[in-house]
Amino acid sequence: MTMHSHSPVSGSSSIKNGWRQRGFNLLYHHNTPTARTIDLSLVCLIIISVVVVILDSVQSIHRTWAVSFRLIEWGITIAFTIEYLMRLAVAPKPWRYAFSFWGIIDIAAVLPTYLSLFIPGAQSLLVVRALRVPRVLRILKMTRYVDESGVLLQALMRSRRKIALFLFMVLTFAIVAGTLLYVVEGPKYGFINIPTSMYWAVATMATVGFGDIVPHTMLGRLVTSALILIGYSIIAIPTGVYTAELTRGMHQTDTKHSVPDSRICQSCGHIGHPLDARYCSQCGHKLGETGN
Repeated sequence: MTMHSHSPVSGSSSIKNGWRQRGFNLLYHHNTPTARTIDLSLVCLIIISVVVVILDSVQSIHRTWAVSFRLIEWGITIAFTIEYLMRLAVAPKPWRYAFSFWGIIDIAAVLPTYLSLFIPGAQSLLVVRALRVPRVLRILKMTRYVDESGVLLQALMRSRRKIALFLFMVLTFAIVAGTLLYVVEGPKYGFINIPTSMYWAVATMATVGFGDIVPHTMLGRLVTSALILIGYSIIAIPTGVYTAELTRGMHQTDTKHSVPDSRICQSCGHIGHPLDARYCSQCGHKLGETGN
């Protein structure tokens, strides 16, 4: 039996026939109506859970619906706990799943409710369940969007050094400008220390201008004006750097996928897969393996 590349346990040994085989197909594969129904049901529960947490934070709603919301939270948490334990039970290598990205997200989706028994308010962290929603991309066979999100992340990683240098420059400007305003304005006008003055400098460069701290002296206003102009200039830098890397990454991806190879899927007979494809885009069968 083959496994899709997105499975957290892919590449592991085959599962014995029986209930574990059926359970694995339902929880890790999405090519049957039953499996799709289970996954879509889980996504609905995730959305309901996140909405409940958000509404429960509104005091007027909380006073009326607190008990109902609590029951819903526990019901969904128990359902997710059972699902997580079942995934561990049917996975060929449970520890590999447990420490995979999705495994960590799955356990994080149930822990806040149990922690709320000891730490009041911890159930608000249940919004982490929203991180499980991207699974719907796989359920709806929208893997191309998953690939595109990978391009975004790769562009960010390639531009990390330039962005880090940019942030260092911004921090330097904030330290210099904050210290200068601390000396010029002083505690009398709200610049009580250098960290507070640095906060003002960052807000000014970001052109947010909260107005909680403002300069009153002529020199202070002159520095503020210069800092605002600098802020307008530097805001475009990380955007330009990231856009350039993203454009390059998208061009490389288009080039890589534009020339299909001649491998034939032994399961469904489809031909014309991308050069880097490991699995058939039609049936999910691993390329190069003999069909069942």
